[in-house]
Amino acid sequence: MTISIEQTSQASLSFPIIKQQVPVTFHYNVHFTERLFDLDNPLLAQIVAADGRLSPRKAIAIVDSGVVRHHPKLLENIQLYTDWYNDSIQLCTFPLVVTGGEAAKNEPKSIQSLHSLIDRVQLCRHSYILAIGGGAMLDMVGYAAATAHRGIRLIRIPTTVLGQDDSGIGVKNGINAFGKKNFLGTFAAPYAVINDFHFLTTLDERDWRSGVAEAVKVALIKDADFFQYISTHTDAIVSRDKKVIQQIIYRCAQLHLEHIANSGDPFETGSSRPLDFGHWAAHRLEHLTDYRLRHGEAVAIGIALESTYSYLARKISYSQWQKIINTLKNIGFSLFVPELINHDLNPARCLFQGLAQFREHLGGELTITVLEKIGKGIEIHEVDLSLYKQAIALLQEAPEIDRYTTSEQTHH
Repeated sequence: MTISIEQTSQASLSFPIIKQQVPVTFHYNVHFTERLFDLDNPLLAQIVAADGRLSPRKAIAIVDSGVVRHHPKLLENIQLYTDWYNDSIQLCTFPLVVTGGEAAKNEPKSIQSLHSLIDRVQLCRHSYILAIGGGAMLDMVGYAAATAHRGIRLIRIPTTVLGQDDSGIGVKNGINAFGKKNFLGTFAAPYAVINDFHFLTTLDERDWRSGVAEAVKVALIKDADFFQYISTHTDAIVSRDKKVIQQIIYRCAQLHLEHIANSGDPFETGSSRPLDFGHWAAHRLEHLTDYRLRHGEAVAIGIALESTYSYLARKISYSQWQKIINTLKNIGFSLFVPELINHDLNPARCLFQGLAQFREHLGGELTITVLEKIGKGIEIHEVDLSLYKQAIALLQEAPEIDRYTTSEQTHH
């Protein structure tokens, strides 16, 4: 019997919809240690051995060039470590050094070279990639790991404050493209994260300070007590007090991970992303300054801008706004750069294009987090550009606030 196309089409309408739901649970631990690659520190070997496989696990190590510069024996130590623990982990080739900093995310050849190495040493999905470096480099290596064989086990070993308290502990990877931050990327949970505090001892002042911006951010939107701790320990942060920075990193990481696990949207399928408080401006400023600004430095400016907007919109008090600005300045952040000013003669250089890019990146309606009070962020879907311009003017023209006037004052 011959069945016509029309009859087939009509018949297919009688079939019920097949509804599919795929629950997926990710488990990974964030560990804290010092001198990870000392032979008497078995942590890394134990993490790899815990997967239950009997044979040594194949692995490659990718190392940030900046880390190698400050730790010249690191590559040799990694090789010695894996030789010592060769019943658990087998290094397929000598550790590969790659460019660190934002340049790692701007050069497509970086991804190509990593995919080529993965292919050449024949890693499989049960192999491991050890990524050792700053947040930008971890983003790039994570993207390569997530896209080779649709996912190779990644162990992140962040070496900066920013990497250890924010970018290195989450589920996102990405590289920059078309002048946009993280235009290409994946959501892929790492197999594990290991924060080695010893790596922080060789950071320069800018990288030390930059990572604290993400702690200020998450404290402002989620934990007033944590913000108070940061605000009252700015001298200790500047003087690089080891115990204080460890406490800040731990609490910041804890708050980020709690949000990722419990927000109901770990892979950001909606239009809301509160952990990006201050980031629409930060990402735009990084691009406008040709990445002269570190990510954390740009985030600090973005936080100052959103906090000032919140004050001008009568959402937070003058004293709260002043305390936020003072805290950022006391840590050592500069809160104004010329690129903040709206370039009317060159729309391509306009800061506010960052709002459109932010909406495009998230999808759906524009969703910006501002402050209702210190410790609580709220979401808005419309912004007043005139208030943002006033906020920029305040950041540009306001005199420096006295370093030690961070106590609550009468409302303005």
